[in-house]
Amino acid sequence: MTRVLISAGDVSGDQHAAALVRLLRLRRPEWEIYGLGGEALAKAGVELVGDQSDLAVGGIFELIGQLGRVRRAWGAMRRALVEIDPHLVILVDSAGFNLPLARQVRKKTRARTLYFIAPQIWAWRPGRLRKMSRRVDRVALILPFEEAAYAGSSMQVDFVGHPLVDELRAWRSGCDREEACRRLGLDSARRWVALLPGSRRNEVVRHLPVLVAAAERVAKQVPDVGFVLALAPGVDCAEVERLLDDSREIGQVPEGLSIQSGVSREVIRASSLVLLKPGTGTVESMLLQRPMVVVGLAHPLTAGVVRRLLKVRWLGMPNLIAERSIVPELLQDEATPERVAAEARILLGSEGEARQCQNLAEAEERLGPPGAIGRVADLAELMVVADST
Repeated sequence: MTRVLISAGDVSGDQHAAALVRLLRLRRPEWEIYGLGGEALAKAGVELVGDQSDLAVGGIFELIGQLGRVRRAWGAMRRALVEIDPHLVILVDSAGFNLPLARQVRKKTRARTLYFIAPQIWAWRPGRLRKMSRRVDRVALILPFEEAAYAGSSMQVDFVGHPLVDELRAWRSGCDREEACRRLGLDSARRWVALLPGSRRNEVVRHLPVLVAAAERVAKQVPDVGFVLALAPGVDCAEVERLLDDSREIGQVPEGLSIQSGVSREVIRASSLVLLKPGTGTVESMLLQRPMVVVGLAHPLTAGVVRRLLKVRWLGMPNLIAERSIVPELLQDEATPERVAAEARILLGSEGEARQCQNLAEAEERLGPPGAIGRVADLAELMVVADST
């Protein structure tokens, strides 16, 4: 009996891993699949051995207050390696957790290791390539420009394409703006601005006050615009309400703010503009054909370290894919409510919106053909077959 262990340390990784599991279950129903994940993997029928929410924190210095949770997830996966004794381990994103885990796989098992959504060594910390070469057997890359960074390594490297291409192109064809508004109970005659503060605790704490303050400024200057706050699955709604109450006390929340949980794609599709942090949400907004302003805030010490190590000019994925600046990025000291509101006003004008939408459509074409999840499933099956012969 083939046993597979999957490690997905954040919300987007959980969703991509779940799509992969659903396909593997169709092809290989006899496989036993275990994992560290969240709601998506659980719904896909994976027997969870660890909770993804324990790793729902990003950054370097931000981790200090969450070490107990991280240790709990780490302990669960180390025990799983011994108790399950997997034939194949699939690591999904979350390099800070999964790359050390790959070392444990080598030490404790004879499993082969597939890394899906690999560490961004093209952006920073290129020394991780040496560690990966010692610990990982095969890598599935999702971005076209990543291959150059992995050239010459001992690993087998495959460009599979971005998993969101299939999913969101199909999804958007069945959900236009009118339909998205209907699902959310929003007035489709009104223009909406989406606020996406992130999926991790520290991201929400840092981004939410700035985004709602920017929204409040836009509301004063652009007539008949409404605002929708999209909360990722697993975000503590009580903590969000506390943050909003703090902002309301100083008049920094727009009137009639709609709060939606677990339906970020509908929120993006219903909106005329998206204000969001760097990450997977920027790819979703691009594929859902919505203009955006990228707002990035981190602990000052984390930002200082990353700034010195970063090898790329941008953090927003659309800019990286296009290899030029096509969406505004406001980071750290530039990420003020005034600056965010100013960029938002430009994009709420017809000329600014049309120009960015055209640029996003051109960048989307660079993501490669559909079928990414199918190609990753092919690799997983090949690795199991090769290991058994």
